[in-house]
Amino acid sequence: MEKEELLKKLGKNIIKIRTKKGWSQSELAWNCGKDRQSIERLENGKINPSIFYLKQIAEGLEITLSELLDFK
Repeated sequence: MEKEELLKKLGKNIIKIRTKKGWSQSELAWNCGKDRQSIERLENGKINPSIFYLKQIAEGLEITLSELLDFK
């Protein structure tokens, strides 16, 4: 899987989990200590996040890191 494809799949998974919770990008951003624009870039596959950043997102979404990275 190419880098761009992986980042887009990650972003789609984050959107899916966030919307299941009924959260806006701003709510997720607040929950994990990020700004909304950062969440937007992540969801659009525009950034290559570090493992620590992904851990913060998973904690903000109240899920495990492996759930975050499960692209089924």
